[in-house]
Amino acid sequence: MTTTRLLVVIGLATAPLAAQHRPAPTGRMMGDPMEMQEMMAPIAQVMLYTPQHLLPRKEALGLTADQVARLTALRDATTAAQDAAMSEAETHLGELQLAADAASPDSGVVKTHFQAAHAAMGRARWLSIRSAVEAKALLTDAQRAKLKAWADSLQTWMQQHRQMMKPSPSR
Repeated sequence: MTTTRLLVVIGLATAPLAAQHRPAPTGRMMGDPMEMQEMMAPIAQVMLYTPQHLLPRKEALGLTADQVARLTALRDATTAAQDAAMSEAETHLGELQLAADAASPDSGVVKTHFQAAHAAMGRARWLSIRSAVEAKALLTDAQRAKLKAWADSLQTWMQQHRQMMKPSPSR
């Protein structure tokens, strides 16, 4: 058998194997979206109280004019601070990319920019959390109860959705 024929036979024999796709691995490190939702559920409960979520529901929540004014000021201040933090993060990510693209990258420089970008993104997230906590304090007990009921119903829906989306066990 000539070399060409041998290569053709090997190619034809291995084609079905190459066509078989293994399912993508799932789990915490592989980005399983359902597990990510479960991990982020506690923070999602807090984030429901951000001014950005409360202000569009001002009528349904029965927010007073004073509450709307205070929530608007809190939202605007938070947005400005977050924009500054994210701008800083983007600057460091750009520097990180430049450092990593060097012919002989210095891992110390890459690490410095990674840590600075990570800290800036963490600051932006913290500003959201702080804003939510401060906004929650502006609500009455009845308004907080209404939001909690909405959050609980959303959580129930999410759990039902996760159950429906679970793959069936292979038999």
